Amino acid sequence: MHGKKNGKGKEYYDGKLIFEGIYLNGKKNGNGKEYYDDKLIYEGEYSNGRRFGNGKEYDYNNDLIFEGEYLNGKRWNGKGKEYNYDDKWEFIGEFVLGKKWNGRIKEYNYFDELMFEGEIKNGVVIKYNQYNSEK
Repeated sequence: MHGKKNGKGKEYYDGKLIFEGIYLNGKKNGNGKEYYDDKLIYEGEYSNGRRFGNGKEYDYNNDLIFEGEYLNGKRWNGKGKEYNYDDKWEFIGEFVLGKKWNGRIKEYNYFDELMFEGEIKNGVVIKYNQYNSEK
């Protein structure tokens, strides 16, 4: 086939599916799913070959680790949520230039106990509560 991909399609590497979705002029554009080693790692929107718009990112165990807005392939500017390994949110708020900017944050220890929670404003933690573990 000559020319660039347009419309729905799939992309493989070493016989494994790495992308399925919509192409425009040979680049990922629109809704799609990205895979690594046969596991879903991203599903969402693309523009000009990169993650752009709303999407969800998964770890190797298929646990949701981020959902929100992407710009130029990165969790960049906009609203989003980051999750820990137990699907508990660790940050809900706004990202600016890839950094947690305005929102709420929580951190858990190895025993899944809440250790810290706070508020971030303009990239700085302004309020927080720290908890002590008795273990």
